[in-house]
This record gives sequence, structure tokens and C-alpha cells, in this order.
Amino acid sequence: MSHHGVHQRILQGQARLWALEALTTEVAAVRHPLGFICLPLERDGGEGVCVHMWSDSLAHAESTTSQIHCHSWDLVSHVLYGQMRNVHAVVTDAGADATHRVFEVVSAPDGDRIAPTPRTVRHDTGLVELFGPGDTYTLPAGRFHTSVVPEGGEAATIALGRGRPGSRDLSLGPLAAGPHHVSRQPLDARETALAVRLITAHLT
Repeated sequence: MSHHGVHQRILQGQARLWALEALTTEVAAVRHPLGFICLPLERDGGEGVCVHMWSDSLAHAESTTSQIHCHSWDLVSHVLYGQMRNVHAVVTDAGADATHRVFEVVSAPDGDRIAPTPRTVRHDTGLVELFGPGDTYTLPAGRFHTSVVPEGGEAATIALGRGRPGSRDLSLGPLAAGPHHVSRQPLDARETALAVRLITAHLT
């Protein structure tokens, strides 16, 4: 189902039903470097629909930069279950007192190419938003933030993305880190089935 179609289902209060239906189809789940399991369900040009889930029952990937990032696409996120904190980061350019470097992340089928930029920054915690089951929130492209699930918590969201021309995927990382490539780690059939079972169990 398209980005627009899924968004309409969310607005109609049918997000849980849609997720249960969508997860009956074959899906190639991957471990995302930001610490969640991504189940991609639709990709059409600059639009995408995924289910993201956080669970200690499955191994997760680690970021080589940091959890603070911004998207090249506008996000609509709907919480299916659990709690989600959207922590905004206030990022300011800095020189000798910089704590992080900005990295550009370019994604491809074989993984992510991560390249340092000349920009160095400091950051502070900004607005912290807390969302629970049934809540929907939006985040425009270019806004630095972190998605945080309480330690040991279980959560899943429907993530709708719509690319914004001219925007880039960015992440804050160590000042001295160099360019590198990160391969996406696919879940095997057993792990994928477990992820689907865990989500389904929370929704039924």
C-alpha cells in the first residue's frame, strides 16, 4: 500500500489492523544502525513505508557515529505499542570547542557510505516529546533528533517517509572519524519470523 494509503488508514484509526495485514506478506527485515529492526513494506520513488521495532529479544546493530541524526525526508511516525521519546537536538556550529563532526550518510542496497563533512558542531538537548500507543507525530527533514525507547522497553512504529529535494541524511559523529562503509545486517528467516510474532502479539 502506498504512503498516502497507509497515512489514510492511520487517520481512520486503522493503523493496528493495517500493520497486522501488512505483516502477513513476505518482508526482508534488517538491523538498522540506529538500534531498531526495520521491516520495509513499500518503496516508491521518494516515498517509503516501514515498520520499526525495538526489542531486546533480537540483536541490534550499533551506530558508528551517534544516535543523533536528521533525515532527508519528512517523517510521519505512528506508535503501534510501547513508548517513544523524540528528543530534539539543538545543533550549533563550533570551531575549537566543537564536540562532534557532521557526517553525510548515503544509503544504497549494499549499505551506507558515511563521509565526514567540514562542519563541526556542539549540541544541546532541546524539546523532548513522549508518545505512546495510538499517537502520531511528524518531523520535517533536516531536524536533528534521537528516537529513544526506555531501556528494556518494547515498541513499534509505522514510519512513513517522503523525500524532500535538496535534503541530506546526516549524523553527528566523532571529530576525528574518517569515511567508512557500513553494511546493513539482514535478519535470517528465524529472526524475521520472531520479529513478526513479537509485533503481532502486541497488536492482538
